[in-house]
This record gives sequence, C-alpha cells and structure tokens, in this order.
Amino acid sequence: MKKTSRRSFLKTAALVGSAVGGSGFFIAEGTAQETTRPGVACIGIGGKGDSDSKNAAEFGDVVAICDVAHDRLNAKSQQPNFQKAKTYTDFRKMLDENEKNIDIVTISGPDHMHAPATLMAMRMGKHCYTQKPLTRTIYEARKLAEVAKEMGVCTQMGNQGTTLPTSRTAIDLMKAGIIGEIKEVYAWSNRPSWPQKPNRRETMGSFAKNGYAEHGRGADGMIWGKYDEIQRHLQNIDWKTWLNVAPYRDYYPGLYHDFAWRGWWDFGSGALGDMACHMLTVPFAAAGLRDPISVRAKSSGHDFDSFPEASIIEFEFPANSERGRIPFWWYDREGNRPPREVFAKYGNIRMSPSGVFIVGEKGAMHSASDYCEVRSFLVEGGEQINEDEGKWKEVKEKTVFAEDKGSNFDLSNMWELFRAVIANDPSICVSNFVDRAGPLTETILLGNLAVWAAAEGGEDGALGEWGEKIEWDARNLVVTNLSSLKTPGVGDLVKPVYPEGYRLD
Repeated sequence: MKKTSRRSFLKTAALVGSAVGGSGFFIAEGTAQETTRPGVACIGIGGKGDSDSKNAAEFGDVVAICDVAHDRLNAKSQQPNFQKAKTYTDFRKMLDENEKNIDIVTISGPDHMHAPATLMAMRMGKHCYTQKPLTRTIYEARKLAEVAKEMGVCTQMGNQGTTLPTSRTAIDLMKAGIIGEIKEVYAWSNRPSWPQKPNRRETMGSFAKNGYAEHGRGADGMIWGKYDEIQRHLQNIDWKTWLNVAPYRDYYPGLYHDFAWRGWWDFGSGALGDMACHMLTVPFAAAGLRDPISVRAKSSGHDFDSFPEASIIEFEFPANSERGRIPFWWYDREGNRPPREVFAKYGNIRMSPSGVFIVGEKGAMHSASDYCEVRSFLVEGGEQINEDEGKWKEVKEKTVFAEDKGSNFDLSNMWELFRAVIANDPSICVSNFVDRAGPLTETILLGNLAVWAAAEGGEDGALGEWGEKIEWDARNLVVTNLSSLKTPGVGDLVKPVYPEGYRLD
C-alpha cells in the first residue's frame, strides 16, 4: 500500500484525532491507521533512556538512536523496534542527517545536555520528550519554554507522576479548597543514591593510597596509573561528545559516566534537581509555586565541584491574588526530614523515606511516595477527609485524566506527547515546557543557588549553618543581592556559556 508523506500523515492524524476525541490514530479510521507512524529519534538510550526509547517505540517508528557508548548502540540496534534505526554518537549529526524523517525526539542523557539537544530539535520544528529536570540551569529552562512556544511544538517533560490519577485529582481537590488555603509545603527525599561529597576527584579509588598521591601527583597520578584501563574505555566512549557543553575534564572510569554524573555541578543538579520535579508537581500546581523571591540553604559541605551529601533548603513564595505567602522546605539524604512537630497535630503519620506534606488552613495532604501515588487528606487529629463523597466527589469527576496505560504510568506520560502530536495540540501535554515543566524547573533549580552559597558543612557529614540568602527576581532571572554576596560564582549558575558548535540563544 502506498504510504503518505510524513507531513500529510500528521495533518490527517490531527483531523482524525480531533474527530475521535484525541484518542489517537491506533483506534482511528483506516486512513490514519495505514499511514506511516511518527518518526522518532532517541538521544540517550541507557538508564532512563532505555525505557524512554522503548516507550516511544510503542507509538512511533524509531529512525535513529544516539549515545556516546558504542557497545550500547550496538546492543540497542539488535533489539526489536530498533533494528532499522541509524546509530550516532553526536546528536547534532543525527538531527542534521535525518531531519526529514524525524517528528519526535526523546532526550534522556545527563542534565547538562538536555537543553542543547532539545533546543536544536525544537528549532528544527521537532516535538520533544525531555527527561527531568528539564535543564541544568534556570536560564536554559526559560529558553526551552520560549522556543517551544515560538515554534508551536508539542513538548513533555519526563516526570511521569503527572499522569497518575491520584496526582491530578490531588491538584484539583486542593484548588477546590479541600484543605483550605495552602500555608506551608514540605518535601523530603532519601536521595542521593549516587556518590556526591567534597574532594571526590582527589580521593577516588584505592590506588590513591598506593604511592601516587605520596609523590605529589594527585589526581594526575591516579589517571596515569589507570592509563591502560582508561584507553580501553575511551575506545568505546566518545568522551568529548559526552562532555557536550560542559568544561573539559579528563575521563575516569565510573566517576562521571554513566550514572555518577548526577552528583557533579558541571553535569547534574543533585538530589534536588533529580527528585523535586517529581515531588513538587502536586504542590507546584495546586498552590502556584512560581516565582520565589528568596532561597537559603544549609548543607553537609561541598567543594564547588561535587554536590553535598545532604541539604535543607527554604524557598519563599510571595502572596498573590489567590493565596498568602508560602514557605517551601526541601530535605535530602536518608533520614533528613522535617521536624516531627510539623506533623504532630495530624495524627500518627508514618514517616516514609521520601514524601510530601502540604499544610492548609483546614487540613493537610500527606503523600508517602515520590509521585503522589499514595496520598491522603487529613484534618487535625488524623481523621481522613472522604474525597469520594459530596462536593469532593464532584470535583474528582471533572478531573481530566491521562489515557490509561495500565500500571505503566511512564508509558502514559510518553503517550500523552504522541496524542498531542497527533492532534496538533501542545496543551494536551500536562507537563509541557511552556505552562508546567519550564516554570517548575526554574523554581526547583533556584534551590541549587542557595546550596552553592552554603558550602560550609558541619563535622563528619553533619549539616552546617545557614548559608547566604539568595534574593531573586524571577521575572528577569536576576540575583538582586549578587553584589553583596561573599560566595563567588552564584550568578554563573543562572546562565551557562556554550562552547562553539552549540547554540543557546
């Protein structure tokens, strides 16, 4: 059967999708069903990229895959749904050579390459599914939202909890006043589950104690001692391409690639960047936690190279037309949680390793999970509010849910993007860059400016004193008290400088 062009397919599928209520071309009439599926390119196919690429392959045809590891590319290309995909180590070459065949791009690499890849794809008119956090820096998050709006593309951030019915109903119920006006928000995480602490480059590996450091060679000596192993790894990994827009540093096995990058300032965004995009989704949407005016932190200490093992961060959100001032408190590291008195009047609340607690004037919401999979509304004394009766039942009945993909809500999040592309309606994606993912990421990443300014920790991994407060102009992305801060480099965390070959602005 003759296949229509990709442009014709998307136009036809959009019409059919709207005719069937946006349910998608797989159950639509034959015209759309028999045409070519959206072409997909996948950037990053290991770790979360493995599931992202597999999920995308459920709904589209993967025409190209990109990863810096040759063995990973080879293995992926042998899997079902990927055998016809071209392989690349540089996403720029992949996008250039396959521009006519790509409709959707998934971006699932380290934080520092999210923005460069996503910006290039969107500027080519491609729809994007980008993993959380959307970017490594605040300015990049703002820029992705601007370009997504300008290009009119469909976008979705990979914070899959946004598709959960419990998450969406929680937002609608709190907006309707089930716990009254929101007064305080708390979130705590058992992350990091990867290494991050000061002086990691100088203390890595047992061989550091076997003569190299004694001869004053430090990290350079360690690298020389591992030369043969490093060369074997570099035959498999395109290291310069992995560094992308980050400053150059030597490759070292297991120190950065592939999962340990999360704990480095140049590549990741620490526990806050990793988990807050999940955990803050509900309170962000329910209470409008945009545009904080200040943030401060205390940490277990860091060296401006690797993130600290633990931190506490306080954000301040000003009053607006819908609510009063709200403080938001973030805690990371196993056992680092809000004081018990925060929960005391709401009964015997089980303290889970990670969770969210939202305090309102009439009650509170408690979630004992990262994605708001499990949550309850409480009044003083601990009695649960019955959300399935009366007014609250009516509110829930009006909630717009993601299309159910069974227990795999990660797949549902991906499908929401494909639905939007088919219907040519970016608003279908709840976690789109313009309305949700961009502003949410901006809010979260401001916390890392405060962590940067709280480099002094306590003894033996304990938290230190409060660091310098960061005063913030969210509209203009400016640290308003920058000139009075004693901590160097705070302003540099807002907007990165890309090297030649990559485009930010």
